[in-house]
Amino acid sequence: LLVINPNATQSMTDDIADAARNAAGENVEIIAKTNTQGPKSIQGAEDGDAAVPGVLSLIESAENVDAAVIACFDDTGLSEARSIASFPVIGVGEASYILACILAPNSKFSVVTTLAVSIPVLEGNIERGGWKHQCSRIRASGIPVLALESDPGALDRLAEEILLAEAQDGVGAVVLGCAGMGRHLEQLVERTHTHLVEPVAAATRLALVAASSCTGYT
Repeated sequence: LLVINPNATQSMTDDIADAARNAAGENVEIIAKTNTQGPKSIQGAEDGDAAVPGVLSLIESAENVDAAVIACFDDTGLSEARSIASFPVIGVGEASYILACILAPNSKFSVVTTLAVSIPVLEGNIERGGWKHQCSRIRASGIPVLALESDPGALDRLAEEILLAEAQDGVGAVVLGCAGMGRHLEQLVERTHTHLVEPVAAATRLALVAASSCTGYT
C-alpha cells in the first residue's frame, strides 16, 4: 500500500506511516512517500495546487503497488491521480466522510480541521461527493498543520472544538480534518464522547478493501 504525504515535511510522513501501519496490520507493507516537491504544509487551495505535480509524479513512478492513499485531508490531486493510476487511489478526506456517514446514519457529522483557510476546499469536496446533507459544520481549530506536532496546546484546543461540536452541532460523529491529527487520537477519545474518525486509518482500511476486490485495473 502506497501512502503519499502531499506536503514536504518528513516528520508528518512518519506519523502518517505509523497510523497506516496500525490500521493495516502487520501483513501489509506500507510504502510511505513524501512529496519533496510540495509545500511544507497544505493550508488552503494555493498550497494544494502547488502540491499536485509532486503527488502525480509519485503515482506515476509507483511500482508493485496494490492501492494508494493520498494523505492530505483536502484530497489533494485525487481526481488527477485516479485518472493516471493503474490501481485504486483513496483520499483520506473522502474515506473519512464515508465512514462518518456509516457511524452516524441517523444524525450528522462535523469536521474539526486546522485553519479557516482550509474550509472552502473541504466544503467543495463535501458538496461534490454528495455528503453536504450529512455534514453539520466544518470547524477550524485555529491550529496550523505543523503545530499539531509542536504546539503543546494543540491537544487541548482540538478537544475543546470536538466538545463544542458535540454540544452544538447535533452530530453522531466528528471527523479529524487533518492527517496530522492522528497522533492525538487516543487522548482525544479519552476526553470526548462521540465517534471520532481518524482519516489515515479510514483511508487505509478502505484502500485495502478496494485492493482486494477491484477489477478493471491494468
